[in-house]
Amino acid sequence: MNDFDDLKKLFHDEALLRPDEDARAAAIAAAMVHAEKTSGISQESGSMARLRNRMANIWNRRTHMRSFNLNHTLMAGASLAVLTLLVVANPALHQLMKATGVATPPAVPANQPVSEPPGTVAELQPKDEASADRAVASRVESKGKDVLKSAILSDGLAAAGNIASSVGIAEVYAPPPPSAQESRDRFTDITSNPVKQVATDPLSTFSIDVDTSSYSFIRRALLDNVLPPKDAVRIEEMVNYFPYDYAGPADRAEPFKANVSLMQTPWNADTKLMRIGIKGFSLDGLTKPHSNLVFLIDTSGSMDEPDKLPLLLNSFRLLLDTLGPDDTVSIVTYAGSAGTVLEPTKASEKAKILAALDGLSAGGSTAGAQGIRQAYNLAEQHFDKAGVNRVILATDGDFNVGISDPRELQDFVERKRQSGVYLSVLGFGQGNYNDELMQALAQNGNGNAGYIDSLSEARKVLVDEATSTLFPIANDVKIQVEFNPAAVSEYRLIGYETRLLNKDDFNNDHVDAGDIGAGHTVTALYEVTPKGSKGQLVDPLRYGTAEQPGTPAGEYAFVKIRYKLPGENTSRLITESVTGVDEKPSAEANFAAAVAGFGQLLRGGEFTKSFGYDDVIALANASRGPDPYGYRAEFITLARLAKTARVLQ
Repeated sequence: MNDFDDLKKLFHDEALLRPDEDARAAAIAAAMVHAEKTSGISQESGSMARLRNRMANIWNRRTHMRSFNLNHTLMAGASLAVLTLLVVANPALHQLMKATGVATPPAVPANQPVSEPPGTVAELQPKDEASADRAVASRVESKGKDVLKSAILSDGLAAAGNIASSVGIAEVYAPPPPSAQESRDRFTDITSNPVKQVATDPLSTFSIDVDTSSYSFIRRALLDNVLPPKDAVRIEEMVNYFPYDYAGPADRAEPFKANVSLMQTPWNADTKLMRIGIKGFSLDGLTKPHSNLVFLIDTSGSMDEPDKLPLLLNSFRLLLDTLGPDDTVSIVTYAGSAGTVLEPTKASEKAKILAALDGLSAGGSTAGAQGIRQAYNLAEQHFDKAGVNRVILATDGDFNVGISDPRELQDFVERKRQSGVYLSVLGFGQGNYNDELMQALAQNGNGNAGYIDSLSEARKVLVDEATSTLFPIANDVKIQVEFNPAAVSEYRLIGYETRLLNKDDFNNDHVDAGDIGAGHTVTALYEVTPKGSKGQLVDPLRYGTAEQPGTPAGEYAFVKIRYKLPGENTSRLITESVTGVDEKPSAEANFAAAVAGFGQLLRGGEFTKSFGYDDVIALANASRGPDPYGYRAEFITLARLAKTARVLQ
């Protein structure tokens, strides 16, 4: 008989196989006590929470091999814990380890009471031994994983290994990557525009939108291999991210020119795509108005991330290079309270302005409302009647001191726009980004909103497109389209869900709308169903009137655009008919259609039928045209990434 036979005999000895119930209960209770004690790790202060998040980001960027090694290390520790529990609970292993000279854990006397924390082993009280094992194992594993995750983020790998050993977890999960963690980014709920019948609802009215923040946020998500949240996708902002080669006005008597066209809808052979394009006049070669700019900078603790305050400061450094020597810059910051860091200073004193920016750091809560008030007051005190007066708010939108409700802040900036001070909003960061608030402020403050996810985007918004961003040429620009029931049975406005207006708002000069800057292009797309097309989605009305007497023949629609010149209170009107003559191929219209199709796919593809990402790529490639900054090439790359991106959990 060899040693192996002795070992088999030892394990087949029935007298030794009966476990010591008291010892097993004591071991389990000890593990649970340790888990309960360590659970306090997750109860962090605000500063510890921020530290945990930063550690999580660092941890998530480790290489796959490091994660592989960590899992095996922790699994080894867990295996040791399991072996320890078995030794304590099984006399056979006691005897085996004693025979081989291996030290065993001290035995717990059977008659010694075990102190148990409330809600652990004492509450389980099994009806049979098997159910007891399952219940205890489930509770220990569930509790242990939560504790382990907190330990990894708070105390490092050593603490995590110790806890894994104590609770007997055989499987360890590393924290998910940042994009897969629960996100607190906030977006306005959007319901896609429905198909409408011309016979009952021939008028479509909306405010123009020149914001681009949605596109930048979508790009950031896709570069993280994650599909963006559905409500983050505003199709009009995606389409208007790109400049288009539209014809501009002949002179400055009218600030912009309307361009209309019709084309076959790429995703539906039975409908047509109607495009309305607006091109504002450019300031190229003209003297730019004087600028009175107030930088309102969020320096709260939530901005203490590389993609927030540091990127923000570098973005403003780029903007400084575009200013004239007589333009003035002021700086207001806000954290626990607001304060003026720099009184109005001429841009020629660049060193002084840069020194003020370099002295900023993040910390404290977010008294954003107080900062907005102070910035407006500063702009009004140094108001230039002949120039542009603008507050540029840069933040992640995490207002948690003072007015934080979007409606209250919206009311405040709505009242302040009567002062002639414009508002621009630049958003930064992710995970806690309040896009809903940023949109409310920009839309009601005579301003625009951008999202800065990189220094390249900062250059696009604040350098390459500085004139369109800073210098308005038309305020309260509204579009109303009347469709001809003799030619069109149905229509659908693609995007602009957050910019819709009532039909009676169009002629009401007291109703606010979007603003256009110098050189801006604005695009709106309608999918229209021609009369008699089999693509009609709504059944014809049994008692409806198909057309009105005197309807102009050959017209699909009649486009009206209202606007105010800066400083004026009475609107002006531009009109344009859409006829069959406008049905002609256009590379610019095709590219806009590709972007609109992509946006619809990201929102679920309710109306795009079999049109997919490959079709987007093919259409965009064929119509890319001149692309001096590479924006369109980047779009094609994003469409490719969307094909394999995962859904955010």
